[in-house]
Amino acid sequence: MFTGIIEEVGTVKAVQHSGSNSFIRIEAKKVLEDVHLGDSIAVNGVCLTVTHFDSTTFQADVMNETLSRSSLGSLRNRSPVNLERAMAADGRFGGHIVSGHIDGTGIISEIRNDGIAVWYTISAKSEILRYIVEKGSIAIDGISLTVAKLTDSSFSVSVIPHTSDVTVLGTKKTGDIVNLENDIIGKYIEKLMRPPVQPASGLNMEILEKNGFI
Repeated sequence: MFTGIIEEVGTVKAVQHSGSNSFIRIEAKKVLEDVHLGDSIAVNGVCLTVTHFDSTTFQADVMNETLSRSSLGSLRNRSPVNLERAMAADGRFGGHIVSGHIDGTGIISEIRNDGIAVWYTISAKSEILRYIVEKGSIAIDGISLTVAKLTDSSFSVSVIPHTSDVTVLGTKKTGDIVNLENDIIGKYIEKLMRPPVQPASGLNMEILEKNGFI
């Protein structure tokens, strides 16, 4: 589990896509301080597993499912990426519950200044927007942010200078693709509110009892 509080911006050193075998190697500092094989590190909000590391880089395999649902497939050598280690049990919960499992991507449709803040408007599909509420939480490229405005086709966030300075969001331009993860609480509530699945072909406890199965 992650919190959406970015620890550092790393740099992609190598990306390989070869059929079903893909991996990414990233240069970093802070997230390598206590790294172990098998650790989880969120890269632009995508939870990846460390498969190799040295003093300056770590490497992770990337599945086709991950490439199809996220923007990782568009990363190139020297691309900057947001990095966050999995939350420690005694850590501060500074953002919100972030699983690192991307729901899909959005496109930055507008960037505008508002005093010291910068507004980012993100266009997204209806299946993502349905779980977004004003003043609720959203993870954009792994960054925990608060939704300031919501329409039928997009949502907007207002970002303070610190967030722009210490994440890749400050380098983004109109038309760029970003990873989106909805607040998981809304998805669980929707699942629990669905009516239970009825038994197929009329099978029920009464029929089982009449036929000696109970």
